[in-house]
Amino acid sequence: MIRFFHATNLADHADLAAAMFRDRAAQFRDRHRWDVTVDALGWETDPYDALDPLYVVAVDGAGGHAGSLRLLPTAGPTMLADHFAHLAPCPAVPGTWEATRFCQAPGAARDTARRVLAGVSQAALSLGLRHLVGVYDAPMARVYRRLGWEPAEMGRDGAIVAGRWTVSDAAHDRVCAGAGLSAHHTLRWFERDLGHLAEAG
Repeated sequence: MIRFFHATNLADHADLAAAMFRDRAAQFRDRHRWDVTVDALGWETDPYDALDPLYVVAVDGAGGHAGSLRLLPTAGPTMLADHFAHLAPCPAVPGTWEATRFCQAPGAARDTARRVLAGVSQAALSLGLRHLVGVYDAPMARVYRRLGWEPAEMGRDGAIVAGRWTVSDAAHDRVCAGAGLSAHHTLRWFERDLGHLAEAG
């Protein structure tokens, strides 16, 4: 299953959100050795979490956090514009959002990345978006290609790449098929959580 919720609704998903932020600390601070902020609760957060992002969360069989990703409109502050502008200009337009903080829980199932990507694609379609942008390590391009939704490279500096994903029904169908999901399921999950936002992007 996939859940969708905004930062303003964290209290409604308290256990899932807490696990997500703790798993972010485990991935970004402990495994990747990034210089990130982790609070007394063991949560990794940054200033973009205070901007009411949309979180897309793949849930494991026990109802816990398996993997997640954060989405923010490019019309406001973004990591690409604020920290990676040397890679490519951030297209600050209503139909484009930024995807950041992709995280997998330790020991997550092998299909977790596919399920997160299927959720992200569904959110983008339901919000009427045309593109997503983000920054990733160059080897991830092969991973995205294998998952069925490869970004177009916008710019790079060594192994760090800025890319743009085109949102489409065809890409969504490919990602869902790879995750063993149907587009009907992902749409139903989005409408359950955020149906009131459909086509409001």
